[in-house]
Amino acid sequence: MFNNKKPLADTRRPSTGAQAKIYSRDNVARYSERARQRRRGQTIRRVALIAVFGVLLSATTAAGLWFASIMGKLGDSNVITDNLRHILVDTDEAKDPFYVLLLGTDGRPGEDTYRADSIILARIDPTQKQATLISIPRDTKVVYNGETMKVNACHTYGGAEAMVQAVNELCGVQISHYAEVSFDGMQSLIDSVGGIDINATDDVDDPEHLDIKITAGQQHMDGATALTYARCRYTYADGDYTRMRHQRQVLGALANQILNNFDATKVFDLVNSLSDMLVTDMSVQDIVSTVNAMRGMDVDGIYSANLPSYADETTMIDGQSYVFVYEDELKEMMARVDAGKDPKGPNTMGLSDGTSSTIGDLSNHTSDDYAYGTAGSSESSGDSSYSDDSSYSDDSDYSSYYYEEPTGDGNGYEANY
Repeated sequence: MFNNKKPLADTRRPSTGAQAKIYSRDNVARYSERARQRRRGQTIRRVALIAVFGVLLSATTAAGLWFASIMGKLGDSNVITDNLRHILVDTDEAKDPFYVLLLGTDGRPGEDTYRADSIILARIDPTQKQATLISIPRDTKVVYNGETMKVNACHTYGGAEAMVQAVNELCGVQISHYAEVSFDGMQSLIDSVGGIDINATDDVDDPEHLDIKITAGQQHMDGATALTYARCRYTYADGDYTRMRHQRQVLGALANQILNNFDATKVFDLVNSLSDMLVTDMSVQDIVSTVNAMRGMDVDGIYSANLPSYADETTMIDGQSYVFVYEDELKEMMARVDAGKDPKGPNTMGLSDGTSSTIGDLSNHTSDDYAYGTAGSSESSGDSSYSDDSSYSDDSDYSSYYYEEPTGDGNGYEANY
């Protein structure tokens, strides 16, 4: 019944001949070769990993050097001082509304002091994709360190810090960021994004001050043409107020080009270009975050206004002419701005008529429309925009009241065009 055969042992040893084959000289050589190949493969992989790591390290180092270089140029310590950073208010650029003070300057290479030729207070709301541009006439009367001066003179006396302090106090806001660009820088910036599309509301024909002639109408402008459009003032009834409107138009067209028509993959190329043209406390991350958050915004819907202000023969102090603000009107307007609402502010000298105004609206009205009170109405009222001040008449050259030749004392107007 029972099978008495024992099962074969699992530990049976190979025969002597098999052992001879396993431990033969040929097999030893083959295993040695395989081991050598394995070691060589491991060495190759290690070398490859080291090489990749080296490339990554080099790229990281290069990126770090690039980043440091960009930050060094953007945050020029001669302009962006510790005192300036101390008075700027922190914000999350991708989520929270914030104010930025934008200056166009007449600075030239090698100059240590220069004037703020264009002054714009911008409120940016990244969540709502909404922006507001408020122009500040450069001859606006302010008091800085106990001394009465024009707001653009603050830059000469105390640099960016003084400008931020003066505008904070004037407009009752807390500015988070500061940025300035020279005339040459603005021209290069516009060229770097491929130019801008803009509806020129007025002809530019002032050969005494400007080299380029512009015919009104929709057109594509390069940097030189756009800068000319943004600087002309002498040929218009309301002078600098037309220039300020044109400047806001140019900023709107530039924003449209960057946010809606610019290749997003080239944003770092743009930052690279910006670093050669712009000085700001904003970091690369701040700029990229803001651009990304605002991408796709309706640029025509950007709110537009200037300070409610006036200038006439009564606004002279110690022989200097100033632009005076209507303080109560300004306070009410800035309360609307701060709440993210339509400022309903004026776009020329005088008080607001209470109508809405956007960048799109600016593109639909000429300088005469604003100077003579027909902008924003379907038919001319025949009233001057300056009817709030009886010292003006409809045919006055309003710009002549407060623009002067250079005085050399830091308080007179520098001859910029």
